[in-house]
Amino acid sequence: MPREREEQPTRRAEDIALFRYALVREAADEKLSAAERGRIVRRLAEVTHTGPDGTPTSVSRPTIDRWIRAYRSGGFAGLQPTPRRVEPRTPAGLLMLACDLRREDPARTAAHIAEMITASHEWSPHPRTLQRHFRALGLTRAALTGANIAFGRFEATRPNELWVGDALHGPVIGGKKAILFAFLDDHSRLVTGHRWTWSEDTLSAESALRRGILSRGVPATVYLDNGSSFVSKQLLRALAILGARLVHSRPGRPQGRGKIERFFRTVRDQFLIEADHSDIPTLEALEQRFVAWTERVYHRRVHSETGQTPLDRFSVLGSPQIPPMALVREAFLFSEWRTVTKTATVSLFSNHYEVDQALIGRRIELVFDPFDLESITVRYMDTDFGLAVPQRIGRHVHPMAKVATAPVVPTGIDYLGIVEANHRQATGSPIGYSDLAKGSPTPEEESR
Repeated sequence: MPREREEQPTRRAEDIALFRYALVREAADEKLSAAERGRIVRRLAEVTHTGPDGTPTSVSRPTIDRWIRAYRSGGFAGLQPTPRRVEPRTPAGLLMLACDLRREDPARTAAHIAEMITASHEWSPHPRTLQRHFRALGLTRAALTGANIAFGRFEATRPNELWVGDALHGPVIGGKKAILFAFLDDHSRLVTGHRWTWSEDTLSAESALRRGILSRGVPATVYLDNGSSFVSKQLLRALAILGARLVHSRPGRPQGRGKIERFFRTVRDQFLIEADHSDIPTLEALEQRFVAWTERVYHRRVHSETGQTPLDRFSVLGSPQIPPMALVREAFLFSEWRTVTKTATVSLFSNHYEVDQALIGRRIELVFDPFDLESITVRYMDTDFGLAVPQRIGRHVHPMAKVATAPVVPTGIDYLGIVEANHRQATGSPIGYSDLAKGSPTPEEESR
């Protein structure tokens, strides 16, 4: 325990130094002119940054100039603050009070509880400290309110309040079973996003969800089962960035999923039964047929429970709010965490990359497109540290990123038959083994 108390201030000082380094490293370049440096410093002083404790922080121009001088004179160590003599501790009594306030009303947020404690005791632990304490003791709001229990008999009160997603095993196309990922708006029963695929994985689920978000807006909550394609940190990251809540049904208790199951029954009874009587050679053709059926038939038919068509019921609030493309792209990037080695390198799926030496020993976030492992963005404490430099690349895409290749469809071309037919036309007779013994004619013989 004493050692931990000694190392804690050092680690805190390194975090602060790293934040300062990320801020001034571009402006500290000695190759810059005074005018160029001034423009960079002014730009840094005009925006808000994420501080080492995760809170928004503004830094003045004189402070940035001071950090630049400190870095030039003392390097990375020159950016560390003077060690504090006393490390403040959180009084145990205040933590107990915070727990009592959370138990009294689980709807209270950590920030609100901190405000209540400050009002009564003039000081409170930081909300993040309270959140960590609540998690350690199992006092999260979800645990106290049962928020992760299935919804039971429930209907959302407005469009995009709740999307329910699931996967349906469909017909065999080109020798492989097709799988439908679909998301249904709980209020209107409108199909917000879907995709036919051959792989029941997270990438396929995200593709269907992304289509829905770009055409129907962002749902407040997405309700999924515990299938491997839906229990994914990448999916959780995407929804968190978009501001949507992810809820999973409890194993063995699928309440609240009746609407998506009924929709799939409709798909089987009205779409797939007709697909068996239609010529659908490829997955793309199946997708096109399904889009046409969904938009022209299902969305325009009055639903027996709501008394309205899904399209009319979804459109009651007007046009949906579509998020910016940049935000959607960021949301559906993959993210992995790695600790930087002593040689300033990290490995990712057997690939090796070099990162900024200031990150040695730090746990960093690697953000990337799952279809491009050569371009990896490095982040630490929400600060961009540029691209990782590839050292050895053996895999170019994420293990999950299987390019959907269509099954082989017979072309009707008999190559060997064509070769034989051409030979018969040229020689007037079939190939005989006796002819092979004579050998092939030379070019001179053929010319004669």
